Amino acid sequence: MKNVKYAKCVKCGKEYEATPNTTTCTCGGILDIVYDYDYIKAHFTRDDLERSQEWSMWRYRPFLPVEADSAPTPLRVGWSPLYRADNLARELGLKTLYIKDDGQNPTASLKDRASAMAVVKAREAGAHTIACSSTGNAASSLAGNAAAAGIPTYIFVPSRAPKGKVAQLRIFGATVISVDGSYEDTFELSKAAIEKWGWYNRNAAINPYLSEGKKTVTLEILEQLHWKVPDFIALSVGDGCTIAGAWKGLKDLYAAGFIDRLPRLISVQAEGCCPLNRAIMTATPWQPMEENTLADSIAVGVPRNADKALQAIEESDGLVVNVTDDEILAAMRLLGRTQGVFGEPAGVTGTAGVKKALERGILDPDATVVSVVTGNGLKDVANGIKAAGEPMLVRPSMDELLKAFDTNGIHP
Repeated sequence: MKNVKYAKCVKCGKEYEATPNTTTCTCGGILDIVYDYDYIKAHFTRDDLERSQEWSMWRYRPFLPVEADSAPTPLRVGWSPLYRADNLARELGLKTLYIKDDGQNPTASLKDRASAMAVVKAREAGAHTIACSSTGNAASSLAGNAAAAGIPTYIFVPSRAPKGKVAQLRIFGATVISVDGSYEDTFELSKAAIEKWGWYNRNAAINPYLSEGKKTVTLEILEQLHWKVPDFIALSVGDGCTIAGAWKGLKDLYAAGFIDRLPRLISVQAEGCCPLNRAIMTATPWQPMEENTLADSIAVGVPRNADKALQAIEESDGLVVNVTDDEILAAMRLLGRTQGVFGEPAGVTGTAGVKKALERGILDPDATVVSVVTGNGLKDVANGIKAAGEPMLVRPSMDELLKAFDTNGIHP
């Protein structure tokens, strides 16, 4: 890989050759992929992107750690829509707001970006099986992308994972292990199984390439904004891999001269599970928390990508906002009613955080903000109904309809 120099530990700084099987440092630290930006500048420009007809994450190959002859994954991952959300902006009292709807990826979440990268690196490593632990979306994205590539998967999920996500796993032909325990329990069991059978490891805290896939969301955002840098990008945060990847993509663009400044990040977590935000707020090392939130995709009490995530928030002079489950459900309704975007609880948590930051006065109403919706609401229909409520049930009678309208305060 001529565009890649090496992998470097974010803790101790030790450098490693960036091989497909590269995992963590001997000190236990997570690795970061370091690029040769002079090489990228010499071989890739914004004009190249103008001419590109590759409408997927692979349009950014010079920014990705893959071999020149590696085939992309079969599913079209990336290039999800970026909507100018004027209706929602007016309601929130924000000058300019964009919604990046990553729920339109093949398995309906941003995690497809990481899983597509995992499939390519597994092929480069000559692996025949891929495995991971997940609260749901990473699992379904891996199962779908691997199925399209003809690679079997073993998936470990907590028993609380929403049925919609488990259904995806089964439909995609994965071997699914539902673990009667926390996400931490699930992760440890998957780790032991991967070590025993030698499967390719898709776990974000182990595999440094996954953040490289996730970072394509911010590469897309900036290109879709015609390289006009927003003031803030808001993301829901669980294990920290997504916000770390988003920041890495922004720094790559800046280092290669594609943008002239960096935006600030807004890290949004659920109040019932916010170990990373709590660490920033209290200026203390992060501590494990219970996984007490309905936003299952970010219910990670022991974040495995804490170092990179905290670094991203601090380097960007980011904001940290915690939201309640009720605020998350309200954001589901608000985003759907004003913009026609249906996000799952974790998917809309970033938007809930934007609303709360404005209410708290820590976000300038004149700012330009991008909020990333990380997963589609059909992933978790039960909480969608919880947010919106059940429909009216009436008999096929106009009198009954009028009575129901009156009861519900509806006046057509």
